[in-house]
Amino acid sequence: MPTDTTKPATDNIANQLAAFAHGLKHDMLPAEVVEQAKLLMLDALGIALASSQHDFAHCAYRGLHALGGTGDSAVMGAFAPLPLRDAVLMNGILVHGLDFDDTHPGAITHPSASAFPLALGLAAQRHATGAEMITAYVLAIEVAARLGAAARGGFHEVGFHPTGLVGAFGCALAAGKLMGLDQAGLAHAQGVVLSMASGSMEFLSDGAWTKRMHPGWAGVSGLTATALAGAGFRGPSQPYEGRFGLYASHLAARGLLADLSLCTCGLGERWELLEVAVKLYPTCHFTHASIDAALALRAAGLRAEEVASVQVLLPPGVHPVVCEPVAAKRRPANVYESQFSIHHLVALALLRGELGLAELDAANLSDPQVQALADRI
Repeated sequence: MPTDTTKPATDNIANQLAAFAHGLKHDMLPAEVVEQAKLLMLDALGIALASSQHDFAHCAYRGLHALGGTGDSAVMGAFAPLPLRDAVLMNGILVHGLDFDDTHPGAITHPSASAFPLALGLAAQRHATGAEMITAYVLAIEVAARLGAAARGGFHEVGFHPTGLVGAFGCALAAGKLMGLDQAGLAHAQGVVLSMASGSMEFLSDGAWTKRMHPGWAGVSGLTATALAGAGFRGPSQPYEGRFGLYASHLAARGLLADLSLCTCGLGERWELLEVAVKLYPTCHFTHASIDAALALRAAGLRAEEVASVQVLLPPGVHPVVCEPVAAKRRPANVYESQFSIHHLVALALLRGELGLAELDAANLSDPQVQALADRI
């Protein structure tokens, strides 16, 4: 049953997660988890390389390089190395930049976009083994997935991007694992990162680029919080169930309840990484079932000129993200905004018969056929 977020849980969640992180060893990971982790990291790398060709990537790199200069941490693609924290942010932007990265449906998060850049960058700096890097990566995903699932979709409802919020906590524990923090230090790192976790959904209003930086910023926050905790800096002891903890501060004011039992449920027994799904389309995953249906109709012989109207059925909770405001969704202002528009994407799938990066371009945004069909959805 849902737990009132204003009431502390019997067991401290941060301590339980810290104990799990401290005790986790590579040989405790099932073979299928390790194999899936490698595939997800490879998927993330491929997306990062594709993102590196886009304007947003070059703008981000110029800004970070101007701030911190050249460093010794690798950036994916044909970019010179940056200082560690800047490289984590930059690589997170690249992995998440095309909205093509993997998703944990229950948590509504993109876990690899924060976990992979953090684990890769810090492991390289500390000369960790591949096994140690994979363990830290898996740890970040296990934590972020559970924390995201506990909100039961509530973060989106109040305008916070859960990938940025919960990813920061997962990255804090993964960083602590690679830094060799003791259990107390791992607990403090979660308390410290509570004051850093962020991510606003306001980008939906105009297709702004800020969502792209949320996972990388989660990695930077986790890394910074853990470095502070490792040096003795103290954080709140109840970052999750506390009076002003994550769930109370973000959800309780709106009457939304979290199921705090999900934060630690099945640790070490049920592996949430196996539930992480690779995307088939470079769009918000709330749109994928509708795209599937449109492509199936197209494959069955339906043509757009035969369509009088289209009714798309969606869960109520996703409407603000991919359906509203209707006028803006029917006429996305830019390609990024179109990736969050049911009207545009269903029209595009029905007209083109496929939906990949090639179909998401400026020409299709202004195509009269696409616009006319979007008006009938």
